This record gives sequence, structure tokens and C-alpha cells, in this order.
Amino acid sequence: MTGKSIALMTSAAMADVTQPGDKTPGGGAPVKGRPRMDKAQLTIYDPSSGGSAGAKRGALPFQFNPKEVTITKSAKWERKPAKGAKKAGPPEFNGSEPAKMTLEMFFDATAAQDGSVVKAVETLMSCCVPTAESIAQKKPSPPLVVLHWGSTASFPAFITSVSAKLTLFSADGTPIRAVCSVQLEEMPGEEFRKQNPTSGSYEVRRVHRTVAGDSLASVAFAEYGDPTAWRALARFNAIDDPLRVPAGTRLLLPSPEGLAQSEGARCGGVR
Repeated sequence: MTGKSIALMTSAAMADVTQPGDKTPGGGAPVKGRPRMDKAQLTIYDPSSGGSAGAKRGALPFQFNPKEVTITKSAKWERKPAKGAKKAGPPEFNGSEPAKMTLEMFFDATAAQDGSVVKAVETLMSCCVPTAESIAQKKPSPPLVVLHWGSTASFPAFITSVSAKLTLFSADGTPIRAVCSVQLEEMPGEEFRKQNPTSGSYEVRRVHRTVAGDSLASVAFAEYGDPTAWRALARFNAIDDPLRVPAGTRLLLPSPEGLAQSEGARCGGVR
């Protein structure tokens, strides 16, 4: 087991998702003799390469702390049955799915009778569309968010869905109460993608962990139908000795197009 957090981080580990100058949500001097109730918030960051959070764009505080937060993490396993076998074959690990989080945010402005509920809902909705800066750079991407609650922070994530139920309105029709269901998905880090310096990034399709008897040629044949692709696969995974790949080696398998693109970038840089 590694010491790297999978879903939640606390204390010093929050440095990975907290920018210089940020303050812990709910910060401030506690009242003597009374426990301090930290307020949760979604901190919004610019998207950046490698899946990390960029510059801080703002924050959306929870008016009321969530009563529950659901986090799920799953893995892909594949089992190929052998014809005539009495027992199923051993499963093959094909990689981890991104972590997912579901939470609810409740907003109420019955006392103020203002547009704060509309503003909060609009802020959530805006996290589902690309930022103006990313569009200008021709790499459209929505902002990333991190759930901060006291000394705890979640993984950097992008919002996949916002469902806002408006339940109360003022006399002029302005929504003054809303319940928002928010679904988030982990943004993979740099280790899950290879970077092409000339044309951007290309994604890894799946992960294969070698077993006894595997070779790069056999993996290339099973994945791409071409055993001669072992050289490109070795270069993609930065394997120094392609003839000696021990069992348990983790191979990143891009799409055929991604593999060809990586080879093209390498050959294009050679003169």
C-alpha cells in the first residue's frame, strides 16, 4: 500500500490542491469554550495540464454543511473463459476507474429575498462549460473543483452533472430556495496520460499488468493485432530492456491512433 491518498486528503496533504494564499474554509479564531463549526465549500480552480488544479477562480460556500457525501471507487477486471475448461480463468486487472463523488447543496434566501440562490445555481452550472481562457487557448475545458471542509479536501474533480430543484419563489418569481444535486468525477493525474509536445495529449485506453509468459510482442498482438508494435509499446512505456519484462509490470496501452501519434512525434523530432 502506498501513502498517497485516493479520495480525501487532510492536513499537509492538502498542499497538493491548495494554492498559496488560500485559507481553510471556515477559518478564523474559534470562540473560547465552544467548538468551531467549519463550513464546507467547493473551491473552483482553472483547469491545467496534468489533471492538477490551476489558479484559484473562486469558491462556492455551502450555506448548510452537507449531511452526507458519497464517494465511489471501482476497478476494471476482465475474465476470459477458456473453451472446455471446468473453471473460470484468472481475472486480469484492466485499470482503476476514476473516483466519483455525489453531494447536495441547499441554498435559501427567504430572509434576504435576493438573487443569491440564482447566483449560486449559476455558479454551479458554469462549472459544466469551458472557461473563456481555455477556449481562447483552443483547449476548451471546464474549471476543476475541490471540496474543502475544515482540514479535509477531496481530489481535484470536474462536475459532470448539476440538478437544481427550485422549491420556493418570491412574489416576483425569483427563486429563493433550491436543492442542488452535484455529481463530480476525479480528474486523472499526469501518470495516466502521455504528453505530445507538438500536438497536445493523448489518452491511455487501459492498463495491462503482465503475468508469467507475457512478452511485449504478445501484448501488442492481443491489443493491436500486430506483434511488431512491441517496439512502439516499449518506447511508450519507457522500457529500457524490452526483452526482459518481469511479471507484474504495469503497461499503459493507448489507442492504436495514440500509439501511432507517439511514434510520429518521436520520429519527427529525430533529424
